[in-house]
Amino acid sequence: MRYRLAIFDFDGTLADSAGWFVGVLNDLARRHGFRQVDEVEIEALRRCGNREIIRRLAVPRWKLPLIAASLRARMAEEAAAIALFPGVEAALLALGGAGVVCAVVSSNAEANVRRILGPDAAAAVSHFACGAGLFGKARLFRRVMRRADVPASQTICIGDEQRDIEAARAAGAAAGAVLWGYASPDLLVRCGPTLAFERPADIALRLLPQGAAA
Repeated sequence: MRYRLAIFDFDGTLADSAGWFVGVLNDLARRHGFRQVDEVEIEALRRCGNREIIRRLAVPRWKLPLIAASLRARMAEEAAAIALFPGVEAALLALGGAGVVCAVVSSNAEANVRRILGPDAAAAVSHFACGAGLFGKARLFRRVMRRADVPASQTICIGDEQRDIEAARAAGAAAGAVLWGYASPDLLVRCGPTLAFERPADIALRLLPQGAAA
């Protein structure tokens, strides 16, 4: 088996939370003093990297932790409105059943992640490293690899944004990109991930030996 450890982003990768995020974005903009956007620009932002999004929204870097904290608190109140993507739970269970260690590294709060995952999917995740800064995932990827005692060469980090791919490379791991999240598929493909997944079922199909994902 090529990968013994699969580290997942949460929002936009496992959880279908992009619509919820778009719905609260302008509320956050009013609260924290950055630029509001309309539906047309929101779609255009999907084709931008994270640093470009921050620049276009005129968000001061020092405000990012405050905005993240507001998002986590809001999601804690509204977590019942957010579901996993269809097939995510089955993929996690298949990986765990085949001996792949699963982890979640997210800027979201661990309590939110566990609640949205539900008991069965959460039980398939061996390590949680939550509350990551916007560009602080590489450090947490390394921490999870140490905890799991799996080298970077046998680890794949899977996410839905350019920063996830960049963080995986910085940590020396393979980079997996899901094409159903917030960032546009074209942007993610241009970033050159090690593997790209078109649907959640593809994760187990491509990471496990033939027949093990059945």
